[in-house]
Amino acid sequence: MRLQRVPARTGWQWVRQGLRTFARQPLAMAGLFFLFILLVSVLALVPVLGAPLALALLPAATLGIMAATQQAERGRFPMPTVLASAFAAGRERARAMLLLGALYALGSLLVIALATLLAGGGVEALGTGEEGRPRLDDPVLVRNLAWQAVLYLPLGLLFWHAPALVHWHGVPPVKALFFSLVACWANKAALTVFILGWAAVFVVVALVLVLLGSLLGGAAVIQALLFPVASLLSAAFFTSLYYTFRDSFVHDDGTPVA
Repeated sequence: MRLQRVPARTGWQWVRQGLRTFARQPLAMAGLFFLFILLVSVLALVPVLGAPLALALLPAATLGIMAATQQAERGRFPMPTVLASAFAAGRERARAMLLLGALYALGSLLVIALATLLAGGGVEALGTGEEGRPRLDDPVLVRNLAWQAVLYLPLGLLFWHAPALVHWHGVPPVKALFFSLVACWANKAALTVFILGWAAVFVVVALVLVLLGSLLGGAAVIQALLFPVASLLSAAFFTSLYYTFRDSFVHDDGTPVA
């Protein structure tokens, strides 16, 4: 297996491939995404350990969506059990995926802690509204979110390809993180186009929702459509992640790795 460099325009191709595959199996891919979100959300409600456990399962869940995309592209209907693909490839790879998840949870918690420190205060310093919710105009909260966005970037690049490398190719977790970072850097132009392309898709869909809302009933229609449409687009985004991995690595003979 070796790294493959792709041109910047491939990033838009990844967006199109994700949308196309999602359109082939919209019920399956959307259902798997909602199941993934439901499982993580319920787990996060568990006191003390729930949030770290939910974070630790994210790499495996993301891999499950990628495996579902692979099946959908090959004309098969992905079943809910595909979400557990990370733990169905043998004991050794399951342990490696659990270690990868633990590293992701630790990294995420460190990012949150460091962002809170750099923002200039803990949770108690965040302004709250009448119902005890954080105020979006609070400067500490804004700085905290900004620092989280900045600090999550390197973490995201480390884990971008790592679950797929561990699952499909048996790469040890630490090496998978390194290879993921190197691959993301080598194809940074394509990844930038990929992210900007998805941002453009979300903006265009949001504008269409606003137009429909103004024609059909105003803010109430927009609010009714916003969550389901955003969820479907998010599912399509996760569908497209498979292609960013498939095109970033090839076997030594040039054939796709997944």
